[in-house]
Amino acid sequence: MHAIQIVLLCFAIFAMSRALIRYRRGLTRMLHLEMWLLFWVCVVVVALRPEVTDLLARWLGVGRGVDTAIYLALLMIFFLLFRSFGKIEDLDRQLTKVVRANALREMEEDLAAAKDKDRPGEK
Repeated sequence: MHAIQIVLLCFAIFAMSRALIRYRRGLTRMLHLEMWLLFWVCVVVVALRPEVTDLLARWLGVGRGVDTAIYLALLMIFFLLFRSFGKIEDLDRQLTKVVRANALREMEEDLAAAKDKDRPGEK
C-alpha cells in the first residue's frame, strides 16, 4: 500500500466520523449524511482500487482515470460552492428582514415614548 492510499483512507475515515457526529448532534439531515458517506466510500474504493477510475474514464470517454477523478472533484466543488452561495444569499435576505422589522419596532417604541413624554400634565 502506498503512502497516498494510507492518507486517503485515514482522511476518508475521519471525514465519515465527522459526518456521523454532525448527524447525531442533529446538525445535518439524513440525506446529507447519506450523500457524504457515499462520497467518502467512493474515495475509499478509489484509494484501494485506483483502476476503478480507469474503467470509469473509458466509460465516460476520458483519457485517464486521474483526469476523471479531477473532473468529478471539480464538479462537486462547483456544485457545493453554488449551493453555499445560495444559502448565503438566503441568510442575507432573512437577516435583512429581521433587521428591518427590528428597526421598525424600535422606531415605533421611540415614537410612543416621545408621545408619552410630550403629554401635558404628567410631569
